[in-house]
Amino acid sequence: MQYVSTRGRVAPVGFAQAVMMGLATDGGLLVPALIPRVAPERLRAWSGLRFQDLALEVLDLYVDGEIPRADLCALIERSYASFTHPQVTPLIETGGLRVLELFHGPTAAFKDVALQLLGNLFEYLLARDGGHLNIVGATSGDTGSAAIYGVRGKARIHVFILHPKGRVSPIQERQMTTVLDANVHNIAIRGTFDDGQRIVKDLFNDLAFKSEFHLGAVNSINWARILAQMVYYFYAWGRVSGGDPERRVSFSVPTGNFGDVCAGFIARRMGLPIERLIIATNRNAILSRFVHSGVYEAGPVYQTLSPAMDIQLASNFERYLYFLHDGDTAAVCRLLEDLQRDGRLAVDGARLAQVQADFHAAAVSDADTLEQIRTTFDAGGYILCPHTATGVWAARDQGDAICLATAHPAKFNEAVRAAIGREAPAPPSLQGLLERAARCTELDATTAAVKDLVRSTLREDPR
Repeated sequence: MQYVSTRGRVAPVGFAQAVMMGLATDGGLLVPALIPRVAPERLRAWSGLRFQDLALEVLDLYVDGEIPRADLCALIERSYASFTHPQVTPLIETGGLRVLELFHGPTAAFKDVALQLLGNLFEYLLARDGGHLNIVGATSGDTGSAAIYGVRGKARIHVFILHPKGRVSPIQERQMTTVLDANVHNIAIRGTFDDGQRIVKDLFNDLAFKSEFHLGAVNSINWARILAQMVYYFYAWGRVSGGDPERRVSFSVPTGNFGDVCAGFIARRMGLPIERLIIATNRNAILSRFVHSGVYEAGPVYQTLSPAMDIQLASNFERYLYFLHDGDTAAVCRLLEDLQRDGRLAVDGARLAQVQADFHAAAVSDADTLEQIRTTFDAGGYILCPHTATGVWAARDQGDAICLATAHPAKFNEAVRAAIGREAPAPPSLQGLLERAARCTELDATTAAVKDLVRSTLREDPR
C-alpha cells in the first residue's frame, strides 16, 4: 500500500513513513493511492467481530505487512485496554434514537479511539526504527487531551499542544493542563483554533525546522487518525445490519475539521453500505454552506455551546477535494491557490451535484442544540453533549440514522445545565480535575512565538 499527497509533489511512501510524516512535505495530506474494496462476503464475516478484531482486519488492509500482523494485533489490544466499555464503541438505543457512543476512552471523547492507537504506533515505530519524535498539534478541545493521554510518559516523544485561550470548556482545559509528565507541553494561544491550526501548518511547511526538530502530527492531518476512525463505522453497521450487505445505514456526524466524516466517506468507498452521511455543523457553518452552494469560504469564528466545532478552515477538507476530483492533484492545487488568494474556492455544477450525492448537511444553532438536549432527555432520560446534539438535530428528518456521540456530556455541563437544569454525572476519568495542579504556557498566536518555545524546550531536553 502506497500513500500519495493530495498535492502530488512528493514520491509515494509506505504506511510507516506516512504515519511518521503526518503532513506531506509538499504541504498536502497523505491518502492511499488505492482504496481497497471489501466484498459483500467479507462484510458479512466482519459484522459479528468484536471491535478489536474488526480493527485488526481494517487496519491490516492499509498497513499492508509493514507491521507484522501479530505485532499489529498486540498494538490494537493495548490501545483499547484503557476503554471502560467492553464493546469500546457501543451502539445504544434510547427514545427512538440510535447513538454510537465514542466516549469510553481515557479522555471521554471520540478522539481517544484514534489517539490511543496512534500513540502506541509512534512508540512501536520509534523503538523499531530508532530516532525520536516531537509532536505538535492544535486543538479546539478534545484532540489535545486525547493526544496527551496517548503519548504521556512515552520514551523518545515530546508533545506540544496549542489550544485557544478561553475558548475550550473548563474540563477540556484541565484535562490537558493537569497532565504534568515531563514530555507534555501545553500552550494557550491568544487567538482562535484556526490560528493554532495555521501555526501548526506553518511549522510543518518550514521543512528545515520540521527536519531539525523531528516534528510529527497528531491532528487529523495524520492518516492513521482517519484509518482508526473508519473502524467504528464498520462496527456500527454490523450491529444494525446483522451482516446483510443489502442493509444500508445512514450516519449523522458532528464535525468541525471534517476528519470524522472523512473516515465515514472512505469507509463507504471501501464498500460499506452507507445510505447517507449527514454533516452536522454549528454556527461556524463553512462545511454545510459548501454542501449547499459549492462555495467554501471562511467567515468569522463564532464561540458556541459546541466549542470543538468552532472552526472555519477544516484541515481534512483537502482530502475530500482530492477524491471529489478523482485524484487530480493539479485541480486540488488550483482550488487551494484560489482559497489562499481570494479566501474562497468554488466547484463547478457537476462537482456540486456529486457533493450533494455524497452528503446531507445542516447548521444547528445554539438554541436548537439546547432544545435537542432537552427533547432527548425528556424522551428517555439520555443526556447528549452539545456536539452530539447537533448531529441528532441534523438527522431528525433523515430517516433511521446512527448518530455519533462524540463526547461525554459531563465535559460540557454548562450547556447541559442550561438545557435540562441538572448536570450529567461525571465518569471517573473526569472527577476531581478542577482541583488538580496544572501547568501551561501562554503565548501570542504567532508562529515565531511557538517556534521559540519548541526550540528552547528541545535544546534543553532532546529525549
